[in-house]
Amino acid sequence: MDAVCADPLPSLNLEVGVAAIEQQMASLNHRLVAAHPVSGLPVREALLAQMNADGCGMLGAIAFADFDRLTAFDPALGERVFAASTARLRAMLPPERFIAQVDRGYVGLWFGLQADETVARAELDAIGYALGEEIEAGETTIVPQLKVRLARFDQADGIEAGAFLARTLASFTLSNGIVATVDKPMVDYAELARDRYALEQDMRQAMARRELRLDFQPLIDAAQGRVCGAEALIRWDHPERGAIPPARFIPIVEAMGLASEIGMWALNAAAREAQGWATQGLDHLRVAVNVSGLQLERDDLPILVQRTLQRHELGAAALEIELTESVATSDAAHCREIFHDLRAMGVKLAVDDFGTGYSGFSSLRALAFDKIKIDREFVTDVDTRTDSQAICQSIVALGRGLGIRVLAEGVERRQEYEWLRRHGCNHFQGFYFARPMSGEAFVAFVRDPARLTELLRLDVTPNQIEARLRA
Repeated sequence: MDAVCADPLPSLNLEVGVAAIEQQMASLNHRLVAAHPVSGLPVREALLAQMNADGCGMLGAIAFADFDRLTAFDPALGERVFAASTARLRAMLPPERFIAQVDRGYVGLWFGLQADETVARAELDAIGYALGEEIEAGETTIVPQLKVRLARFDQADGIEAGAFLARTLASFTLSNGIVATVDKPMVDYAELARDRYALEQDMRQAMARRELRLDFQPLIDAAQGRVCGAEALIRWDHPERGAIPPARFIPIVEAMGLASEIGMWALNAAAREAQGWATQGLDHLRVAVNVSGLQLERDDLPILVQRTLQRHELGAAALEIELTESVATSDAAHCREIFHDLRAMGVKLAVDDFGTGYSGFSSLRALAFDKIKIDREFVTDVDTRTDSQAICQSIVALGRGLGIRVLAEGVERRQEYEWLRRHGCNHFQGFYFARPMSGEAFVAFVRDPARLTELLRLDVTPNQIEARLRA
């Protein structure tokens, strides 16, 4: 009896079937890939596979900038916040939008072949705004800090998907706010990170909670023997920490990108205060407000200033804008246009910390200032330091030659005031005359001329000083 031979057809059909299944699985790889244990999202390999399959399209990236810092001191809290954020993100996205967790604290969105850049950017901006809303994590309220990027990927450019994704993530410039120092080996950096992060969270809500206020430090015109104005200085009264020094919170404000927002709040508050001085008959006073580099970058700064003056019915001559020398000279051409518009409406301009920047005296040739403020570094102990004396005399002479007021800031001792006054400086600011104070206390100071007269008293007259300078 002949042996029964095995039919090769079933085996062949099985191989074809397996091959077909493998091909289908490869095409659906991003759906089958293991989910990230924290976010529940597909991992980066799934995104790269989709990018390679499509060949080109728009890639969106979201950086949860708080993630690493939170997990540094409270891993569980960091993961809860990140999971809540990604859950909120998934609920916002249309079903066809591909999303993956591409690294710790980073999420990638693939907009596909036919994505329109304008539409993709609008969607990404809306996502970034919505994800910035508060998250309740137990007893802690977190305001997430996010950054977004959008870039077009095209294999025809000769870049591999993985390299393109890495380059996009590298474009995020993140800082943990902690600087390690070798001379403090016992510093608890986790505690520093926790404290810094908590302070940032509180700063985000400080304006809404009305924790910020302005103090005013008098500006003295010694030649006229009167108070000519005040510099508005931001103060933060934390409900639990008490008064936080500006040297601590101002760098945080700048690092968080809140300088423009808080700067506009300060401008409005200062204008409101100055308008109040005018209604009390003190219409000769000018309020000086500091402007940050971020504010100066805006082309609409003059418009914002003008609207502020109109809102508070304040004359432009009552406002002085102060900028540090380094900020004012960072983009001379742009600053020249901004300054021209501000001065055209009657606003005065002052350069702060003069002499400490890289541009030195040459900056005054390119940019029109109404006042130079000699940095306190040169004012301190000027009565005994010959190097500071030479610098101060040069700045005073420069101001006289250009018709620009020169103010010495940081005057803390009578000897400093007397030396500067005798050498031609007429404007002053510092603890010797008055510390920063509330608006009410400032008005009382202005209305006490006898006190100021005693502070300004010299054994030489203004005429004798003038004659000495001309000799």
